[in-house]
Amino acid sequence: MFKKLFASSVGKSVLLIRLMVGLVFLSEGIQKFLFPATRGAGRFEKIGLPEPEFLGNFVGSFEIVCGLFIVLGLLTRLAVLPTITIMLVAIVSTKLPMLSEDGFWSMAHAARTDFAMLLGSIYLLIVGPGSLSIDHMLADRKSDST
Repeated sequence: MFKKLFASSVGKSVLLIRLMVGLVFLSEGIQKFLFPATRGAGRFEKIGLPEPEFLGNFVGSFEIVCGLFIVLGLLTRLAVLPTITIMLVAIVSTKLPMLSEDGFWSMAHAARTDFAMLLGSIYLLIVGPGSLSIDHMLADRKSDST
């Protein structure tokens, strides 16, 4: 189990996907605390999510921690599970309603970042963090000790 969690057969280029996904989540999480009225609790209240104050801080915290872990390649497969959940909730709660109100192309335009973050997170779940990661170093260290 340990080996499967940390192992990754992909090379160094997956770092680009980790940086894209991780830095976007890190930035969005920080913004939920810097601009709560428009990016955090206020946004969650506007779209009708329950307990917007709690949810804004909760989601923001996960985005910061998971984004940082993804950038570092630390517990990458575990770190993308919350990001996948966050993106699915964002798409269902904000983008799908746009489909009936504004049509497909408006929804597709508004969902482009959400879709990219969702697919990037799923990609990292499948292939792992790559060879330039803390996970890779931990997997190598674990295999050397066995």
